[in-house]
Amino acid sequence: MSEDKPGLAWKDVFERGWPGWRRWFLSRGGDSQPTRNAAERALRQHMPDFEPLWHALVTTARADADAARFLSFWRPPRYLVGCSQAAFIDERGPGLIRNYDLDPGLNETTMLHSRWRGRRVMGMVDGMAGLADGMNDAGLAVSLAFGGRVVAGRGFGIPIIVRYILETCSSVDEAVEVLRAVPSHMSYNVTLIDRSGASATVFVAPDRPTILRTTPYATNHQLGVEWPQHGRISRTLLRSEHLENLFNRKVLSGAGLMQEFRQKPLFSTGYASGFGTVYTVLYRPLEGTATLIWSTESEHSWSIDHFVPAEITAVYDQNGSWLRATGPRGIDAPPTLAGPQDVPRTPHADIGIYKS
Repeated sequence: MSEDKPGLAWKDVFERGWPGWRRWFLSRGGDSQPTRNAAERALRQHMPDFEPLWHALVTTARADADAARFLSFWRPPRYLVGCSQAAFIDERGPGLIRNYDLDPGLNETTMLHSRWRGRRVMGMVDGMAGLADGMNDAGLAVSLAFGGRVVAGRGFGIPIIVRYILETCSSVDEAVEVLRAVPSHMSYNVTLIDRSGASATVFVAPDRPTILRTTPYATNHQLGVEWPQHGRISRTLLRSEHLENLFNRKVLSGAGLMQEFRQKPLFSTGYASGFGTVYTVLYRPLEGTATLIWSTESEHSWSIDHFVPAEITAVYDQNGSWLRATGPRGIDAPPTLAGPQDVPRTPHADIGIYKS
């Protein structure tokens, strides 16, 4: 989906996503979270350039007080995802690749292209207004991963910080300054690369200073495994060691990394336990492209300059992920989803319908 101002595409994202997110938000104490006025003050203090856009999103969606507070991402309930991500340079220039590991029923399955503030941004929707990863027309690409710590504090949910970076920044250096200035409510690892080839991984947390690393990859821990149970379940050390070995070979290509991210240990089929790879995405800043990838060699690409909407049906089972049908949106299109917790299920597989 694509639009220049919050309009029909945004309303579609909100109307499909809010029923499921509302259940999640209120069941985890969202009704006792800061008021709308407090959330607005926090936006004005920490992300003033985003506040007018937040107002536009709320107004266009006709959001009630609960939805307005949710869309601010100020001090949300705790949540986590499992991911692997890596920035690299090959013969085609800089790239950022990531696996997003989640329960398919919570995956929002939307690649959104927008020019809400004048800058073109495309990325995978997370929390409706936020992004799990994305790239802008300046050639800056960003991806987030959970940092493997249970502590939570005063700050914003990381998806809105990723959105803010892509709306306002042109380079890795500018993005790092945002990550230092804007408080995050939990620990996350943010990997960045820009058109020049500059890259960084930044560890953010609510209870300690932001840490800048030159390591071009990240999984689900920061200075070490600080939540042992999550570390074991997510296999974060195994995945990190695998990425380290790949980068130590010093012969990296996007094609080679695509293959690595399609298989274990980076690819997970733990869908039943809420830790399966729902998509792999590769961003190319010089080419301005984003490619969604599934484990059966299937893929679909979009251009930030010439974005063509599509609908894609992905199926997840114990063997991985595969595409059931692909076609232009509106031509033999499969049904859309009502919300992030309403993905259709079969006894043997989960189904996600990706919209763009």
